[in-house]
Amino acid sequence: MKTDILTTEKQLLFSKKTFRKQLQKHLNLTQVSAPIAVLEGTGINDDLNGHERCVNFPVKALQDRKAVVVNSLAKWKRCRLKELEMQPNSGIITDMRAIRPDEDYSPIHSIYVDQWDWEKVITPEERTLASLKHTVKAIFKALRKTEEKLHKKHGIDKKLPKEITFIHAEDLLKMYPDSSPKERENKITKKFGAVFLIGIGGALSNGEPHDGRAPDYDDWSTPTLNGYSGLNGDILLWNPILKHAFEISSMGIRVSPETLMQQLKIRNQLEKQHFYYHQLLLKKVLPASIGGGIGQSRICMFLLNKKHIGEIQSSIWDTGIMEQCQKEKIDLL
Repeated sequence: MKTDILTTEKQLLFSKKTFRKQLQKHLNLTQVSAPIAVLEGTGINDDLNGHERCVNFPVKALQDRKAVVVNSLAKWKRCRLKELEMQPNSGIITDMRAIRPDEDYSPIHSIYVDQWDWEKVITPEERTLASLKHTVKAIFKALRKTEEKLHKKHGIDKKLPKEITFIHAEDLLKMYPDSSPKERENKITKKFGAVFLIGIGGALSNGEPHDGRAPDYDDWSTPTLNGYSGLNGDILLWNPILKHAFEISSMGIRVSPETLMQQLKIRNQLEKQHFYYHQLLLKKVLPASIGGGIGQSRICMFLLNKKHIGEIQSSIWDTGIMEQCQKEKIDLL
């Protein structure tokens, strides 16, 4: 009997249940059900960086109209907040499952994606950098509490710093001008242990964004700090096992009708304004909100000190990866 794998499964269950409970507590979230697929052409699916393929299929009962497996629930959640009549300072959380066939295999990537997708109603006045930072601190507090409980129950060492450090992508560029975006992330995260990198998607002073972001959910173009733009970002942890920065969450304050049009124009995607989701937003039907996705497998990899995401989730791997993992005595689920 593979006792190591069974032990991991027990620790996985404990970690996921504990973190979700802590997240619900600190952000005032209610768990809801979520779709695995949405109709194509509605604008509801997450476009990620704008070039990834979606898994799609015809629905016989709808005269073979195409549906797509969700990439995330970034836009669906905002619609759901409206449908559920959620009020400011309350929100929803759900288990998101996705298939991303264009993901490149690595120790932290597979084609299977699992994350906690959450979304919370805010007032228009709360669309500020201060509100964003307050929410990030609450998430980090939930993570630290989960680490503490995991340590007490399973004896796994704690490694998170006491606080998370905030830095804008432009400041990071100025600190390490000769480094690539990933190298900059590694340097700053190794220094502080946990970092929230602000401003993902907008062009920096070198004319390039730190990383890609779709134009129609996170607000990455609003000026917020010393002339820099961005009401979004990534939560990065220093992973001592893999020895590099480890992204666990992409999140942000969502676009207003004005910033939606601004960002669609920047990306030359103005045709999207006619989609169902975008029309709801432009007609001011949807509430102001903040939200994001938090990787379930990523969180558990970090907390349980695992080298490969395949130790945390069951996915599809090529023969070379399976043989390499066997050679390194890494048990794939």
